[in-house]
Amino acid sequence: MPMADAAPAAGQRRATNVTLPDPLLREARALDINVSQACERGLAAAVAEARARRWLAENRGAIAAWNEHVETHGLPLADFRQF
Repeated sequence: MPMADAAPAAGQRRATNVTLPDPLLREARALDINVSQACERGLAAAVAEARARRWLAENRGAIAAWNEHVETHGLPLADFRQF
């Protein structure tokens, strides 16, 4: 999926309905929390976490193969390390 399709540009918005527990919504309003912005931040964090999990799942085999290669052959260019 291209990154351009991953998230809308800042100016593009779409109205949606979100169902929240009444006590939480009342407290948020009492604390002058912008519910739309808070929901957007939470959704953005959830999307980032899901992308990270998906990337790890998709690349797990390559990561395991690389780790096995390093265990067997050592780090590339390790002979040139100065520490």
